[in-house]
Amino acid sequence: MDMRVHYEKLRADAAECALLRDLATDAEKRELFGRLADHLNSLASLMQRRVELQAAATAMAGSPGPVPKPPPAGMAL
Repeated sequence: MDMRVHYEKLRADAAECALLRDLATDAEKRELFGRLADHLNSLASLMQRRVELQAAATAMAGSPGPVPKPPPAGMAL
């Protein structure tokens, strides 16, 4: 399964926990769902960053590198 699907699911779960936190009348449950929301968002951010780094590394590995600029006109080689 695509990693993007996983971190999007984590973000959706975090949003649901945040909603439950906001609806909870018990202070303990508010704290618990708040911590869960924060934790799930942190995990999603780590996964997203990993996916972005892998995509950048793949793009760099497949590219020939920067194209050198020609010397200014009139400059001897």
